[in-house]
Amino acid sequence: QVQVAEFGGGLVQAGGSLRLSCVASVDVGSSTYAMAWFRQAPGKEREFVASISWNALSLEYADSVKGRFTISRENAKNTAYLQMNSLKPQDTAIYYCATDPRIYVDRTQTSSYDYWGQGTQVTVSS
Repeated sequence: QVQVAEFGGGLVQAGGSLRLSCVASVDVGSSTYAMAWFRQAPGKEREFVASISWNALSLEYADSVKGRFTISRENAKNTAYLQMNSLKPQDTAIYYCATDPRIYVDRTQTSSYDYWGQGTQVTVSS
């Protein structure tokens, strides 16, 4: 069973920055493990934020975060990052990391990931 854990959430003022980290218990660099970030605000469905392929050659972003968020990964540490800049109150949510080795799937869909973390709260105050 693959374990996933997120770190780095917190409270930040609008316009500020945070960096989230996601550590997986599997050697994500030895296989085709894509990694992704989703978020879920109160009363809303979980939504896609960003994904990165196993070799970091394919990156995808939700339109709402393009130009502000950057996803990256460090396979030697089995870790993915989400650098969040110019944060807005509407970015407030629980942020979840996910990973999965399947290929030829839609990386923006929650159904494409079998392994999830417990989430980390990000709160952006106005």
